[in-house]
Amino acid sequence: MSILHTVNKSPFERNSLESCLKFATPGASVLLFEDGIYAALSGTRIEPQVAAALDQITIHVLGPDLRARGFSPERLIAGISVVDYAGFVDLAAEHDVVQAWL
Repeated sequence: MSILHTVNKSPFERNSLESCLKFATPGASVLLFEDGIYAALSGTRIEPQVAAALDQITIHVLGPDLRARGFSPERLIAGISVVDYAGFVDLAAEHDVVQAWL
């Protein structure tokens, strides 16, 4: 069973991402959107944890939310892909389950 985990809270305010990464199994995908995009930025204290997770899971960030917060894809941790709204829908359709981490 493939799972798409969605995280919309900043990892600097909530532990949603930490919990998500703890339970995500190899082959799962994570989509960071809204304030969750801060977890995708390089140069933060959370970068080592996110970069290590990329060995087992795929991580995506919603491009419009990244741009709305003033960041470009160049600021992302290597290996994280940017998706648009259609890509968000595609990810949801490709996975058996969507798990939201609040």
